[in-house]
Amino acid sequence: MRIHSAFLAVIAFPLFACALGFAESPVRQTMPLWPDGAPGAPEAASTQPGDQPELILTRVVSDRPTAAVVILPGGGYQTHAIDHEGYQFAEWFESLGITSAICTYRHRGKGNGGEGYGHPYPMLDAQRAIQTLRARSREWNIDPNRIGVIGFSAGGHLCSTVSTHFVKPDRKAKDLISRVSSRPDFAILCYPVIVFDQSHTHRGSQRNLLGENPDPELIESLSNERQVSPKTPPTFLFHTAEDEPVPAENSLLYYRACLEHGVPAELHVFPKGRHGVGLARDIPGAKQWPELCHDWLGRIGVLNAE
Repeated sequence: MRIHSAFLAVIAFPLFACALGFAESPVRQTMPLWPDGAPGAPEAASTQPGDQPELILTRVVSDRPTAAVVILPGGGYQTHAIDHEGYQFAEWFESLGITSAICTYRHRGKGNGGEGYGHPYPMLDAQRAIQTLRARSREWNIDPNRIGVIGFSAGGHLCSTVSTHFVKPDRKAKDLISRVSSRPDFAILCYPVIVFDQSHTHRGSQRNLLGENPDPELIESLSNERQVSPKTPPTFLFHTAEDEPVPAENSLLYYRACLEHGVPAELHVFPKGRHGVGLARDIPGAKQWPELCHDWLGRIGVLNAE
């Protein structure tokens, strides 16, 4: 597989810090998700912002392989809430000793000659992000059996999509990344969009992903509470009762589906908090969720033992 120079773009300060012996300093890289061009994107000469998604990697320096997580910010499949649902979580995972990669998956808001991108492109990008971490696990000191995904709002829908729709490894593929599975080993769903064509559906996310008049079979296949299976990874969910744009019924239905299929799952619904609270640092009750998630990650064996 051809290695592009963009893969080697590393922020200078972390490397300098590591050279001085500060092993706790993370290594940060930004790289194209599809170095040879994203499927479905226009030819390189006519690409616009949003045609070529990226991975923004924060790699923890450790003497042992670490867990890793793909971060899928929300934004209604129209944009990316990349600060409070992206960079802030890269810092949080770093504090837990977990390598992370923000995936700037394609969406309806940019690229493709102004039309943007609907299904299947966000799913293909998120699956590719998981495969990339797994394929490069030795290089990045990642345990290939502890690679998860976290998503928020519409990014939570995408998280549930890659938790129920998997790319099987093609062992004979020339592309080394295609040789590994896209199935995550754990999933964290934060106030996720889950259901489509129901009273508690976030209509904007459905419209941006599937268009105005989607095929009923497509709606069914991406109503992910109906796609949970015993292969769905262990899942942590949190929501707030005051969330009006994406009601808590979305998380409740996914949690119930996990129970019905024997998938280990944990759900927390807090009374206070608007939609899109992120780390919820100043919200009574909901501010507990990061610590509860930290505890859950320890109990399912994601964290390195001290």
